[in-house]
Amino acid sequence: MRKIVIDIERVLAEKGVRKTTLCYWCRLQRTQLNNYCKNKVVRVDLHTLEKMCDYLECDVCDILKMVETEGESEQEDGSIL
Repeated sequence: MRKIVIDIERVLAEKGVRKTTLCYWCRLQRTQLNNYCKNKVVRVDLHTLEKMCDYLECDVCDILKMVETEGESEQEDGSIL
């Protein structure tokens, strides 16, 4: 099974941008950004994602990643094993 993860901390490190700076320029609360960093967000706000990508000069695919997860796997008919 695969899931989407938010890899914003890697992008911040690569760009040399602090979380506080990103929060200021994107008008985010620090807890909101921390939830993105910890993958605790269930519904991604596209406007927020757009602001982060604009400021970091990156693409959405640099922040959102599709990764394989261990554990439950789906059968061909869509049911969980």
